[in-house]
Amino acid sequence: MSSKQAVWAVVPAAGIGSRMQADIPKQYLEIDNKPVLQLTLERLASHPAIDGIVIALAEDDKWWSDLSLALPCQLLTATGGKDRSDSVANALKVLQQQRADDPWVLVHDAARPCLRHEDIDRMLVTLSEDTVGGILGIPVSDTVKRVDADNVIKETVCRQGLWRAATPQMFRLAMLSQALSSAADQSLAVTDEASAIELAGYQPRMVEGHSDNIKITLPQDLALAALYLRQQTGER
Repeated sequence: MSSKQAVWAVVPAAGIGSRMQADIPKQYLEIDNKPVLQLTLERLASHPAIDGIVIALAEDDKWWSDLSLALPCQLLTATGGKDRSDSVANALKVLQQQRADDPWVLVHDAARPCLRHEDIDRMLVTLSEDTVGGILGIPVSDTVKRVDADNVIKETVCRQGLWRAATPQMFRLAMLSQALSSAADQSLAVTDEASAIELAGYQPRMVEGHSDNIKITLPQDLALAALYLRQQTGER
């Protein structure tokens, strides 16, 4: 990838993670005595292509100031919104105030601390000349069932061509900002950045990543992420 192409990361971190059944937001729970969010930020910031990070924080975040961060890149903060898409949009506005160019933006979940540098490399190489951008994902390998409201199986879904969407999701700053703004204007719910890009009429590319890039959602995910991080030692 050309060194002239600026790359920034955006991390929406304003959620509360209600499924964790914890007293604090899941991104502040600890793995081996370090908050998940800190692990995620350090993993992103230590990649040589990342020029800076914008993190969107909840307005009443009481834990952010307690983090001990010494990142090798610029770190900006934005105010999070009601939904993930609002937080990302706010972060992009902060970045647009800082940058006169149109850098690539890698939007990454705060609760995915196991992202490999190898997967960032693959995204940058695959998408650097793409006119739209794309996302990291994993092909569906399990048998997929569709059920009704009573959990009665109605059909087995063909898994050919099905992928599990992950992050980072990589798009140009201007295109993503416009796509999110357009979706908001139309009151269209978007659960990830690719959804907004798709609604704007574009077709993002899928880039295959590693299955250990898990999103911490349930309490047992903390132990699994800790295991993956230990396994990755020396592979970052």
